[in-house]
Amino acid sequence: MAYTALYRKFRPGEFDNVKGQEHIVTTLRNQIQTERIGHAYLFCGTRGTGKTTVAKILAKAVNCQNPVNGNPCNECEICRKINHQTSMNVIEIDAASNNGVGNIRDIIEEVQYSPAEGKYKVYIIDEVHMLSTGAFNALLKTLEEPPSYVIFILATTEPHKIPITIHSRCQRYDFRRISIETIKARLRELVDKEKVQAEEKALRYVAKLADGSMRDALSLLDQCIAFYLGQELTYERALEVLGAVDTVVYSRMFRYIVSSDVVGCIGLVEEMMMCGRDLNQFINEFVWYLRGLMLADAAEGGSELLDVSKEQLEQMLDEGKMVDVDTLIRYIRILSDLANQIRYSSQKRVLTEVTLIKLCKPQMDETQDLASLSNRLSVIEKQLEQSIPAAASHTLAGTEQKVQAEELVHPKILPTALPEDIEEVLKRWSEVLFVYGQPGENMLSQAKKIVSDKGALLLQFTDKLAEDFFLQNEKQELNCLGEVIQNLLGKRVTLETRTVDVSVNEEYEDISKLIHFDNIEYQ
Repeated sequence: MAYTALYRKFRPGEFDNVKGQEHIVTTLRNQIQTERIGHAYLFCGTRGTGKTTVAKILAKAVNCQNPVNGNPCNECEICRKINHQTSMNVIEIDAASNNGVGNIRDIIEEVQYSPAEGKYKVYIIDEVHMLSTGAFNALLKTLEEPPSYVIFILATTEPHKIPITIHSRCQRYDFRRISIETIKARLRELVDKEKVQAEEKALRYVAKLADGSMRDALSLLDQCIAFYLGQELTYERALEVLGAVDTVVYSRMFRYIVSSDVVGCIGLVEEMMMCGRDLNQFINEFVWYLRGLMLADAAEGGSELLDVSKEQLEQMLDEGKMVDVDTLIRYIRILSDLANQIRYSSQKRVLTEVTLIKLCKPQMDETQDLASLSNRLSVIEKQLEQSIPAAASHTLAGTEQKVQAEELVHPKILPTALPEDIEEVLKRWSEVLFVYGQPGENMLSQAKKIVSDKGALLLQFTDKLAEDFFLQNEKQELNCLGEVIQNLLGKRVTLETRTVDVSVNEEYEDISKLIHFDNIEYQ
């Protein structure tokens, strides 16, 4: 006989075996016992929480010849037919592949015929949000006033896509994510039945990885058992099969980031890649680890929200004190952005390494929000405490580097540029562009030159991307342009940028049109 997956083999056959949805099964059992059965139900919830399972149990219970406290007996002829999917009274429809008006019209024609056996014809429409607008409209009238022997059960993972007119005609039941403890207890029950040895820590990890889905948990458990068939399922083996990472790795990575150890971060990524770990999963779980540190540090009693052992909780409390909450939020924000980018990237490792370097060196963060500035100050404070000058990040060697070092100690003070100096810059603008070169040369040639209220040379762009080019990496390109002008004139010119809409008439005139340029071309 062919092997049956665990989630199919142990699918609940009665309400009492449904785990984590007591608020729903109790209501349905009471309706069946008091014969207050509705004509249309809407089951909403994430994947693997029991929507289709409860729908099938309800279909059996309303047709069962010998119900017991609202539960189907699973022994009568009708129950056995429904269990073997041979009953003509229960019709399952996948709306993902049967979503047209014609499919709904077929249902409307079929409901005119009474059930061949039992009391009710039950239509279970899975993923009902996939129906087209026309199909929903065709279903409205029948859904509002179906024959007395017809029950509609609509199941969906995205209830917000269902028209309000459908909502108002159904009794809505929201299936909750199943708790880790509930899933773990169910897994323990099933491995005992299957006579499989498994550590509690391994089952708990599988339950946590399932993210509230009982079906996902059973599929993951099935995968682990198949890999280590006939052997005990330990926590380490579960990590190996599922390509997951132990929390010790997240602790190491966090400490590397806090200490600005770029080499340590990159080396840890190398270790994970060599072990075949999935970077997507690592990033997502690292974000959850940081979330745990944030809760443990920021919220009173936040540690009670964490599903970790006592030893790990003590470690997380110590690590949470290493940085402030704003820094943790910055880490989470940057890693969350990475999780979105890496999903479609062909260079996952490179993106991950760049992001880790950005976390270690907050001065590289382009956003420059309060959290990143606070993080930069913290790094500088640590460097001062260790007697490491913040500016001396590189060792200078050679004659030319010694001169640069002297200029750092005794900087050459240049006079602030005046409007006449700006006039001189504009007269030699073609020379400035030639020395500066590409790729910014074309952008500068199209920029409008204006004297700001502060006496600075204001470069006005009509394309935001052009301005962003000069402002990226802490205004690196704008500073480079200033150095070119400074070397040509021997004076420091203050530069500013802004972007304006081309449709807006500016009151400022381009001063370059008022100045006679040197007609010199540079090859």
